[in-house]
Amino acid sequence: MKTADALREKKEPLKIAFFWLTAFYFIYCARPQDYIFVLDYLSAAKAASVLAVLSLLLSAGKTPRGLKDLPKEAFYLLFLIVLLFASALLSPVWRGGAFFNTLDFAKVYVAWILTFLLVTTLDRLRRIIFVQAASVAVISLLAIVKGHSVPRLLGVIGGFYSNPNDMAFAIVLSLPFCLAFLLSAKSILRKAAWCFAIATMTVALFMTASRAGFIQLAIAGGVSLWYFGVKGKRLFLIVAVFFIGALLLAVTGKPLVKRFAAISGEDLNSSLEGNAYGSYVERRLLMAKAVDAIVHYPVFGVGAGNFIVYSGMWKNVHASYLQIAAEGGLPVFFLYLMFFARGFANLRYLGRLKTLDKELDIFLAASRGSLVGFVVGACFAPEAYQFFPYLAVCYTSVLVAMVTEEKRAEEAAPARVALPVRGFANTYMYPGRSRAFKPAG
Repeated sequence: MKTADALREKKEPLKIAFFWLTAFYFIYCARPQDYIFVLDYLSAAKAASVLAVLSLLLSAGKTPRGLKDLPKEAFYLLFLIVLLFASALLSPVWRGGAFFNTLDFAKVYVAWILTFLLVTTLDRLRRIIFVQAASVAVISLLAIVKGHSVPRLLGVIGGFYSNPNDMAFAIVLSLPFCLAFLLSAKSILRKAAWCFAIATMTVALFMTASRAGFIQLAIAGGVSLWYFGVKGKRLFLIVAVFFIGALLLAVTGKPLVKRFAAISGEDLNSSLEGNAYGSYVERRLLMAKAVDAIVHYPVFGVGAGNFIVYSGMWKNVHASYLQIAAEGGLPVFFLYLMFFARGFANLRYLGRLKTLDKELDIFLAASRGSLVGFVVGACFAPEAYQFFPYLAVCYTSVLVAMVTEEKRAEEAAPARVALPVRGFANTYMYPGRSRAFKPAG
């Protein structure tokens, strides 16, 4: 596959469009606008996505894939966004807010389509995933340095990283890909760099004291270790992860342990434990309020981002499934489930293939860990509009498309006729003579 990738890369006319797509990923994942304020002023993320679309339009007809090749999940996501716009226009709470929230979320569809159309080689997929994984690792390091004295790293980094639960969610979804880069790295230096990145992200997650993030880490980590360690016959990896994880938890996980202990409501001796128990009680009330919104507005919901107003508590329900159902209605909720189900269907299809090369199989295992982490984390966090889970599904769609294209190329290749080397050379050099002729000497 690597040879085919290299040949396609040479003929690929969309390098400029891919550059702007990579820039969009970098701006969304690394948030340089938090440190280079001119980028925030220029709306760098919007500019990168617009330039990527323009580059793609200028190269119309030259892409290896077209809109006709889009998988079902692309249409599920499109219909989901369309229904969210309808929900915004009919919102009983705040139409303007729901409309602009949906418009902001709709950027994920631009990124999704461009990723599917432009990422046509394993090398390009590696680069896109590298941007996500490395960006989250750098964000984790910055959060630790800047917020080592800030409780739960609250507001240390801007955007969706400002909420400790959201940061933990992003970290867990990216950790399996960091592990994939560690295992596929060839040099000791790169392996050491990815080990440091994984340790840094784990420390940042523990410092957020996110209970949902820890549960998500345990499940996603278990799935990743099953594929990388057990099925991949790397038992040393399991031992190393458990040992280092336990050490980091003992050193930096004290706030997290206290927040878990506070669920019982006993021994609330500190403000952190008291807040943790209050948060637990509050989340139960918010879940009941979300069910109330679904019962009263089952078709179109209350509008994207409007549940915090509807709840009367100015808080979001800590469950993505309830969040999307309450704000978008049951049709959007079912499309949401169908979209992510397609991601797992892609993984099952790829898992049945026996011809995948080693590197592709590593990233397939990482995609499994990331998606399982999302499914678990979505039960405990309001992440319905975060881009990372949608892009994780896109990675599986790209892998399926790459494998399908490889099969088509092999089937379309002309059959090779094996000829004896000596006979072929004699016939070519001495036309009209028999293959049995042997030149003198």
